[in-house]
Amino acid sequence: MSFRIRGGANASSGMGVADQSKATYMELQRKKVHRYVIFKIDEKKNEVVVEKTGGPAESYNDFTEALPENDCRYAVYDYDFVTSDNCQKSKIFFFAWSPSVSRIRSKMLYATAKERFRRELEGIHYEIQATDPTEVELEVLKERAY
Repeated sequence: MSFRIRGGANASSGMGVADQSKATYMELQRKKVHRYVIFKIDEKKNEVVVEKTGGPAESYNDFTEALPENDCRYAVYDYDFVTSDNCQKSKIFFFAWSPSVSRIRSKMLYATAKERFRRELEGIHYEIQATDPTEVELEVLKERAY
């Protein structure tokens, strides 16, 4: 069950953000309950909803395999790493996944709603816009995070 945030629809995109989407993101950010969250646009409800979550033990490979190869999605991934001075760190990445083979209507819908949705997720460190799997390889995260 999801509910649109009061006043959640934006005039530019008309897209709301489900309360569940924000709550699930907060669980990833603050409680470390999820390693990643994949969001999709529910066109019938006209809002962004949670499609899938990955547990803390899931790998980056599990995350990339969960992204559909022919449809757009938003996703957040909590990337843990150790710095050169042996410090444990965590950075949250926001992904705008828009494969080149996805429908033009889907690409336009996700592109239009992205900024509105992204603003709802406080504490994102980096954003990655990707159109094919090479743009979401683990090396891309490592380069940005270090």
